[in-house]
Amino acid sequence: MPLPLPPFLRPKPVPGVLASFEHIDSATDAIKALRSRGYRDLTVYSSHPNHELDDALDQGVSPVRLFTLIGGITGVTAAFAMQIWMNLDWPLLVGGKPIVAIPAFVVIGFELTVLVASLLTLFSVAGLSLLGHRRGAAYDPRFSDDRIGIFVPVRQDKAGTIEQMLREAGAVEVRNA
Repeated sequence: MPLPLPPFLRPKPVPGVLASFEHIDSATDAIKALRSRGYRDLTVYSSHPNHELDDALDQGVSPVRLFTLIGGITGVTAAFAMQIWMNLDWPLLVGGKPIVAIPAFVVIGFELTVLVASLLTLFSVAGLSLLGHRRGAAYDPRFSDDRIGIFVPVRQDKAGTIEQMLREAGAVEVRNA
């Protein structure tokens, strides 16, 4: 059993409607119906990645891959610059090779590329998760097993129409959260 969070770390609950679906087709129909009515800020829970849900949500590409590219370019540039600078600062002539022997730098360049890119990817995923995650959104543990969940953040006065729309789309269970 997890330890309870102290009161200052507990997220405030977000008011809204939480629906549970058994079939992907009904969940995608509900997402499309909600998006056509102007609801864009949806949270969808699924136990596994699904392209149909992604297509229905029509979200953009994650910026994490840009951070990975920046980390990779930074790593390879830093590795080659560091090795060239060190060899020019303390030149050692070994076996007739030139002072700046680029083929000898490839291994270190590759390793630093992977290291910096992976670290920047890790930090960007963590940072974007903390910035963009809706803390306090309703959740049901069945969403990580066999159900698909859709959380729609709405005020209580609009919750009735959303509940009806989700039931018509095929929701098994709909509740105010």
